[in-house]
Amino acid sequence: MTNFTTQLPPFLQAGDSIGIVAPARKVSEEEMEPAIKFLENAQLKVSLGNHLFAAENQFGGSDKERAKDFQAMLDNPEIKAILCARGGYGSVRIIDKLDFSTFMQQPKWVCGFSDITVFHSHIHSHCHTATLHSTLAFNIPKNTSTANSTFLDALFGKKFTHACPSHPLNRTGKVTGEIVGGNLSMLYSLLGSPSDINTDGKILFIEDLDEYLYHIDRMIMNLKRNGKFDHLAGLIVGAMSDMHDNTIPFGRSAEEIIAEHCSEYDFPICFGIPAGHISDNRAIILGQAMTLDVNDASSLLSNL
Repeated sequence: MTNFTTQLPPFLQAGDSIGIVAPARKVSEEEMEPAIKFLENAQLKVSLGNHLFAAENQFGGSDKERAKDFQAMLDNPEIKAILCARGGYGSVRIIDKLDFSTFMQQPKWVCGFSDITVFHSHIHSHCHTATLHSTLAFNIPKNTSTANSTFLDALFGKKFTHACPSHPLNRTGKVTGEIVGGNLSMLYSLLGSPSDINTDGKILFIEDLDEYLYHIDRMIMNLKRNGKFDHLAGLIVGAMSDMHDNTIPFGRSAEEIIAEHCSEYDFPICFGIPAGHISDNRAIILGQAMTLDVNDASSLLSNL
């Protein structure tokens, strides 16, 4: 696959508009109120999708309604960023219904994590445009103040560094490269699809929630067999939260599974960056060149 130069959408300024849409699980007005107040306090104008509070079983409206809302935000030149309301499941059901041609001419920030990895990966592969792995609107009242501040810092173009203590499974090294990735389960599900990502020369970021350890092993094996680690510049492992085991133990933690399958490579590996399904879910710009410095004392991830 050919490497392309990734474009950064314009950073936000006070008075800009940010849209909220629900491409996956449904949300209520009450659940969105804290996020709306938070964004307004950051001097942003908030625009709600026309079907934001629609519901069809677990989804935030029908596929048609959710796609229509997302498309409207992509095409509206006044909207400078799109914040997804909630994860769960559903984004993959609408991704092929979307037209990104206007977005590519007038890029804007697409923000969220978990199921929103579908959009991150698709936009990275087809639009060569940076996106923001960050909080969802639903999580804003549950987050640490640091997580919420890094979300705003990234949107407004401020420099930031994420630091975490040394981890016994880390592999030291320093590298600069574009970050790609997101939720491991979603990356696994996108393999071989039009939304699959190119990891050559990139720093891969992964995180996950509520998975059986044997399935973590299966997903990492599949990424490996698809060559996703062959030309990797570095690997960042965020939170691997609430993992499960069978009655007969798998015998390794999620982190140990990842370390084992990456033992034959020489790229630096950082475990424990605070990002993923945790309250301290710090923002990471996917598609932007960042520096990963894994040393004996700590790990640092900095935007340039």
